[in-house]
Amino acid sequence: MVKVEAVVLRERVETVMDAVEEHTGHIGVTVIEAVGHGRQRGITHEYRGRVFESRFLPKAHLMFVVDDGIADQVIEAIADAARTGHSSGDGICWTSSVANVTHNRTGKRLEEVESA
Repeated sequence: MVKVEAVVLRERVETVMDAVEEHTGHIGVTVIEAVGHGRQRGITHEYRGRVFESRFLPKAHLMFVVDDGIADQVIEAIADAARTGHSSGDGICWTSSVANVTHNRTGKRLEEVESA
């Protein structure tokens, strides 16, 4: 099993989740609201004649635990759906190996539950 994690813009969350389900059939996801910045180091904006700097931008942290065989497809779907076309700020995606994934309700290993 592989944990695929991504940080994306909040307004892209539904688009990313739909893309992963459409391209891979995987439907389980955990979404956590987050703030942060990458290379752009925030943004500056003007409000009522004053300039404000927003160092931390609203983001969402998505986590998918998937079978090894579809991890690359999940990453591809996330990257395509999260892309806005701007020069920066679309987020990042990474994977981690996970072991001993157990479904809480049944006590069975996740591989057994998903193959049934």
